[in-house]
Amino acid sequence: MKTPRAQDADSSAPTASPLRKRAKLWSIRGQLAGQTYFFIACIGIALPFLAWIALNSSGTVPRVFMPTPVAVIERFITWVSDEGFGTDFWISISRVSLGFLASLALALPLGLLSGTFKPAEALLEPAMDFVRYMPAVAFVPLMLLWCGVGEGSKIAVIFVGTFFQMLLMFADDVRRVPMQQIEAAQTMGATRREIVYRVIFPSAAPAMLTTCRITLGWAWTYLVVAEMVAANSGIGYAILKAQRFLATDKIFAGLIVIGLIGLVQDQILRALHTVLFPYLKGR
Repeated sequence: MKTPRAQDADSSAPTASPLRKRAKLWSIRGQLAGQTYFFIACIGIALPFLAWIALNSSGTVPRVFMPTPVAVIERFITWVSDEGFGTDFWISISRVSLGFLASLALALPLGLLSGTFKPAEALLEPAMDFVRYMPAVAFVPLMLLWCGVGEGSKIAVIFVGTFFQMLLMFADDVRRVPMQQIEAAQTMGATRREIVYRVIFPSAAPAMLTTCRITLGWAWTYLVVAEMVAANSGIGYAILKAQRFLATDKIFAGLIVIGLIGLVQDQILRALHTVLFPYLKGR
């Protein structure tokens, strides 16, 4: 049987107040349970759609310029059943994949060299800085002249739009590898090749994968630009064609499809990051 003093001690024991729970939830660089993260993410995705529904219901914007979500869904169903959505989808996916992979294949080794060796940095980075400020859209006419109106011009536009930024970001990722790791490998007698491929590249790989996530979004941006200028298929072309006939419901559908594709691809790369680098979980 507890004494009165023990009972008083129990009653005065601190309890997890709602204020304390909220402070823990919003702690700096804190962690969230999987279900909590998913719930908050769903809220973040739902908010723009709720704002769309509210604005549409208010009648502030005519529905010819902002269709209802139901109208967009109905138009998407028509696009899938009667207007060749599957062809547009796979053509756009293939163009983005080829252009992005071509950019990655060249930017990865050059970025590794530029971030590791000063002569390579002096040779590459000023030229890359010069070109990357040129808008990729301005290269579209040249790509049409050089590559024709076939698939090559679309892939080339994606390459130009992503390669130069990707190379510079890869070089920055490499430069953030702690010098202590390199000096430790040198002390143990590692050669330059071993330091590059066994120390620098593995240490920079997580940041490089994050760079790929960022630049993949740019690839979709430039794909839509390329398809709007010189294509007769693809999601970007479908959006441009819908604009000519003031079919805003199809424009909205195309934009949502691109957003969903990007979200899925980003989550795949994020999951790949967790699988390849489990030691970074929680950082």
